[in-house]
Amino acid sequence: MNVGVAHSEVNPNTRVMNSRGMWLTYALGVGMLHVVLLSIPFFSVPVAWTLTNVIHNLGMYVFLHAVKGTPFETPDQGKARLLTHWEQLDYGVQFTSSRKFFTISPIILYFLASFYTKYDPTHFILNTASLLTVLIPKLPQLHGVRVFGINKY
Repeated sequence: MNVGVAHSEVNPNTRVMNSRGMWLTYALGVGMLHVVLLSIPFFSVPVAWTLTNVIHNLGMYVFLHAVKGTPFETPDQGKARLLTHWEQLDYGVQFTSSRKFFTISPIILYFLASFYTKYDPTHFILNTASLLTVLIPKLPQLHGVRVFGINKY
């Protein structure tokens, strides 16, 4: 073990979503969340799908768009501490495979939730609002933008 030797990445946070098996683990986690919600006796199938979608999107928003910085000590002079995980992903390069995956996955979950709720207006509004909260911050035009100064520091 080399003590005091830095890792080769300037910011390991940028490559974690491209690591081997990460996408499969992510999909299995969402599937497990849905199975757990389906196993609760008083939740109907539409409620379980809507809760799966809303919980997934809430978690995605918090971990990708609200939390800033990195859990690692980085030699980047503090640049990473001002960026969200989404902004750090793939060093900020747009339209990479991991960014496409994390943009498409909530859309697929939204379509599944809408289908299994039979497009009920209440569920549809909740699922659509939930989807928009995670898709809008992913737009390339909003990279580094802090709306109304929220999450500026």
